[in-house]
Amino acid sequence: MADQRGLVIDAAEEVAALVKALGEELTAFRQRALKAEARVKELEAAGGGDKVELIGRIGALEAENQTLLSRIESATERTEGLLDRVRFTRQQTESAGETR
Repeated sequence: MADQRGLVIDAAEEVAALVKALGEELTAFRQRALKAEARVKELEAAGGGDKVELIGRIGALEAENQTLLSRIESATERTEGLLDRVRFTRQQTESAGETR
């Protein structure tokens, strides 16, 4: 019984760490996106820069954004899986406590 509770605590701590890391990563991505948008507006307002170069850079940033979104989705799925495992373990622990 104590081992199961330890597993639940370990799993919960792992989920909490993943959620925290995911939140920090999402915050960093948002900051980068805001900076990139501000830079694009700045360049557009200045009228400078080679449009072909800017279009290429935008394409690269959009591709990077898709990669990052995919990583976030994958991390979210892993976190949800861990959360499901924690719930299952908690249910098993509670069921074991009721049968005694």
